[in-house]
Amino acid sequence: MTTFSDDDLRCRLDSVLQTATSEGVVYIRRSDGREFVLRSVDRTRSPLDLGFVDVRPTREEVVQAVREGRERDYEPRRE
Repeated sequence: MTTFSDDDLRCRLDSVLQTATSEGVVYIRRSDGREFVLRSVDRTRSPLDLGFVDVRPTREEVVQAVREGRERDYEPRRE
């Protein structure tokens, strides 16, 4: 657990961020005693990336889905 003062943060932001990246989290303590947590976030993957789902619908399933879509009653958009 690495703790920096708020003065350290002001003077050495790059070093504090690098420490958060390597350790995952750093703590920042203000002069009035309050503490804050700075956490590194890994954004290498999109939160929408769900991977591949192997679904192989039959011809009949595709035709049925298209027919159901065409038979739906759609309400016009109100703009």
